[in-house]
Amino acid sequence: MDREHRLKRLRFRAWHRGVKEADLLIGGFFDAHSEGWDDAEIELFEALLEEQDVDIMAWAMGTADVPQHYDGTIMRALKTLNYVPISN
Repeated sequence: MDREHRLKRLRFRAWHRGVKEADLLIGGFFDAHSEGWDDAEIELFEALLEEQDVDIMAWAMGTADVPQHYDGTIMRALKTLNYVPISN
């Protein structure tokens, strides 16, 4: 599968998690960061999408310890939470 198709598929999965909060967190993160990812980061994000939304959200918010295999550049960027739009 080529990179463009792979990223389109990942974008859909990131934005269609089933819970609005997870869609905003994971989909917003994908939109803000995916363009610069290398193949290893894409693979890591694909694996991350297999995890439960509540776990991903807890890791991003720092309320749960991040598993060692996810503790890297993607998780550090996910923890910034500056890509989630907040309306007043």
